[in-house]
Amino acid sequence: MLRRSDVWRRLASAEAPAWGFIWRPGRQQRRWHGTQQTSAAGGRTLKGLTMIAVGIASGALGAGAAWKTMTARGLGFYSDEASLERFSPAETDAETRRLEETINKHPLALEMRQRPEMKESRPHMRMPAEYRARSMTGGTLSGPGKVPVPARTWIEAGGKSLVSILYVGDQLCGHPGLVHGGFLATMLDEGLAWCCFEALPHKIGVTARLAIDYCKPTPANSFLVLKARTVRVEGRKAWVKGHIELLAGPGEEATVVAEAEALYVSPRYAALMPKVVR
Repeated sequence: MLRRSDVWRRLASAEAPAWGFIWRPGRQQRRWHGTQQTSAAGGRTLKGLTMIAVGIASGALGAGAAWKTMTARGLGFYSDEASLERFSPAETDAETRRLEETINKHPLALEMRQRPEMKESRPHMRMPAEYRARSMTGGTLSGPGKVPVPARTWIEAGGKSLVSILYVGDQLCGHPGLVHGGFLATMLDEGLAWCCFEALPHKIGVTARLAIDYCKPTPANSFLVLKARTVRVEGRKAWVKGHIELLAGPGEEATVVAEAEALYVSPRYAALMPKVVR
């Protein structure tokens, strides 16, 4: 008669039968097996984090490569100087030519050009056509009856102040004959942002807060002026104040139609973003 120890010895030395002998590990083996599982789980976690990091890096490199490709093919953003040459009304479009000439020769525009610290540009015309067509302000809200002439803008070096002139037609109304308050809000949000971008890290930011006071109704078919100044900058944050007024003639007092205060923040991931604005 075989003793129990002999049975276990023979089973341990024999090959597992076809029906699958289940080996029960001892305490030490279970401890080692558990450690192995923990190590494997840790390895999977590390591998996952590594893959995420690689993905982020690849995305950043991909964005940069795409940006270089766009620029090489003439699809990159244009310089301030080039933006001034990229809009020319058709010879047959007498009304648009009149609006363009009125803005270009207005005393305020001439005054801005006498200040060397103010850089003139047409921000929406810095965008390539493919990008501008998908922009709400540069594409959707532009054209006859809306904003027929791209805004002319002057930005002070270092993101200190901004002056912008544009014309608004009668197809952006809320009440008949009055410009929609939502359009004015969009104009303020974008204009105050343009003002401070040069003062922010990586020259880009997103709106964190925008507060608007509507002072007077804004008549359609009017020339408007947006003025803004950066009042404070702390790290990735910039506080800006500004207002919209009706373009005044020589000797006239400007009428303010809306005032705003805003906070813009440069995202932590801004370094990975193409500099699409400035």
